[in-house]
Amino acid sequence: MQLDYSFLTGQVLADFVLKGFLFSIQLTLVAMLGGIALGTVLALMRLSSNKWLQAPAAFYVNTMRSIPLVMVILWFFLLIPLATGRPLGAEWSAMITFTLFEAAYYAEIMRAGIQSVPRGQVHAGYAMGMTYGQTMRLVVLPQAFRNMLPVLLTQTIILFQDTSLVYAIGAYDLLKGFEVAGKNFNRPIETYLVAAVVYFAICFSLSMLVKRLQSRIAIIR
Repeated sequence: MQLDYSFLTGQVLADFVLKGFLFSIQLTLVAMLGGIALGTVLALMRLSSNKWLQAPAAFYVNTMRSIPLVMVILWFFLLIPLATGRPLGAEWSAMITFTLFEAAYYAEIMRAGIQSVPRGQVHAGYAMGMTYGQTMRLVVLPQAFRNMLPVLLTQTIILFQDTSLVYAIGAYDLLKGFEVAGKNFNRPIETYLVAAVVYFAICFSLSMLVKRLQSRIAIIR
């Protein structure tokens, strides 16, 4: 069988692939920002000495990290309409699911980042009259974010790869765009190969940028 890529013109990519690419980027950014925000709260809860905060946060993180993402996507997409009586839509369902799921992973990254800040920094904040919240917001979290920035970005690259799983609920992402183009021109093998190359190029380029950022952070330290 001879491969033929002549049909993959700029117009075809704009008609079929661009829409999916934009949604994959949107889903990645929403899940990253929402996941980091919720993950930071979960991390602080897990580090709290209050068991009523620590226990539910630990349960949430451990549960989410123990279930395959595609199962969470399907459960949320299928069960929420049964509970609310109205469909949520594939795109919104994907954004909410990814945010909730990724928060568990970002929480562990943030917890490690917070624990990497020397305890002396916390004591210094208390000595200056800061409250726990002020110490975390002004002293600990900025240093934790800087320490964990390469790991946070690496997790975001993994998140971008995982966006292809939204095919399970019919959302139109980057992979779906290539799939539709392949079906329309009866060239599925070529489009899947090109999709693999595109995912590799994007993720490899971002990985190199993260590696450079990690080197610069190491120099600053």
